[in-house]
Amino acid sequence: MTLIKSISGIRGTIGGRTGDTLNPLDIVKFTTAYATFIKKAPSGAVGGAKIVVGRDGRISGPMVRDVVCGTLVGMGYEVIDIGLATTPTTELAVRWHHAQGGIIITASHNPTQWNALKLLNSEGEFLTAEEGAEVLRIAEAEDFDYAPVEQLGRVITDDTMNQRHVESVLGLRLCDVEAIRRRHFRVCADTINSVGGIILPQLFQALGVEYEILNGECNGHFAHNPEPLEKNLQGIMERMRQGGFDLGIVVDPDVDRLAFICEDGRMFGEEYTLVSVADYVLSEEFTLHSSLNTVSNLSSTRALRDVTERYGGHYAAAAVGEVNVTTKMKEVGAVIGGEGNGGVIYPESHYGRDALVGIGLFLSSLAHKGCTASELRRTFPDYQIAKNRIDLTPGTDVDAILARVKQMFADDPEAQVNDIDGVKIDFPGSWVHLRKSNTEPIIRVYSEALDMAEADALGKRLMQVVYDMQ
Repeated sequence: MTLIKSISGIRGTIGGRTGDTLNPLDIVKFTTAYATFIKKAPSGAVGGAKIVVGRDGRISGPMVRDVVCGTLVGMGYEVIDIGLATTPTTELAVRWHHAQGGIIITASHNPTQWNALKLLNSEGEFLTAEEGAEVLRIAEAEDFDYAPVEQLGRVITDDTMNQRHVESVLGLRLCDVEAIRRRHFRVCADTINSVGGIILPQLFQALGVEYEILNGECNGHFAHNPEPLEKNLQGIMERMRQGGFDLGIVVDPDVDRLAFICEDGRMFGEEYTLVSVADYVLSEEFTLHSSLNTVSNLSSTRALRDVTERYGGHYAAAAVGEVNVTTKMKEVGAVIGGEGNGGVIYPESHYGRDALVGIGLFLSSLAHKGCTASELRRTFPDYQIAKNRIDLTPGTDVDAILARVKQMFADDPEAQVNDIDGVKIDFPGSWVHLRKSNTEPIIRVYSEALDMAEADALGKRLMQVVYDMQ
């Protein structure tokens, strides 16, 4: 498996020949490049400079952490090792420690053999495209300068960040702890044998929620494919069908994605995690704000736009990628935003996807409305998304193809064309989005309508157009 280098960090599988996978040599190289970049940043002067390191529960996590921390010490940094921690916990820890940056050791929803380094700035947010490109440039040039022996750094451990994260969720203005406690919720959670098994019980206890944890041992041996999609969640869905629970909760290995399962064992819909939380936030903020703005990426459900407009707000779309969403949220002053893969970004907490925040706000919504999860789901438009892909022949000019697709709809009065990330065509009752992959020779084709057959037909119509162009 080829090592994947991108503006957000590096990722790959563990083990194999040098240069083909994520190995200690690559970890040293890219950690050094990141540390060099941080030194050059305005807040990165060495001499008390700090970098936070957190990791999910993957088998390779201890090895990667040791290499990362040792390299940072060799660069002269004080390393704050917060141990087993979620991605949002590590993001928050950068701010709480007033650090110059952070490294999250996680491959998110990828299978067990994968791991990655995700890179943060001094605000605990992902690097911009330009910053990530500069880290890659430094790594390629190997323009490194390690600290002299008298100026080597050190590692300090801090095991308090998980509890502080939980406390920060309880302190959010719209997380109604008392209302949640009065409902006496009983939930079942699948934490995929990673860090969710450590922090979610702490959150549930603090909220007064009775819980049962499936796959709760944080050992990195994922009990099933860790991406929180319906096809991977038959175990918890069956447990929910047995009855006795108000809600099923599923997180990925680093706990930045969140999916719900209704009390009857049916999926709430990962796309509707953000929609439901946004509906609650907008309903609570409706009388307090003159403008209620929301943001999601171009491949997320139109239901967020519909819900936003229901409250007189304005919806804005961003290119795919968390940093693109947060940048647009800041630009428009969004009160809530995120991604349709179950990523909730709530600025009052921080600009990062956070499943704990999503859980706190969702339970508050259920408590305020006095309804079940399935009843809440029925209050939203029931859109269906079809996800397809086009495998490209070698040498295909993808940009030229997308430009021609855009031109095809330029004069269509019923089509609104957006080209900030590939090409998205919005029709009155549907949309289709084509974007090229950064890691594979494919074009992803997502399409949405109120009927799955219609959504799939729309996607395949555009796929045929592309096939005819190749």
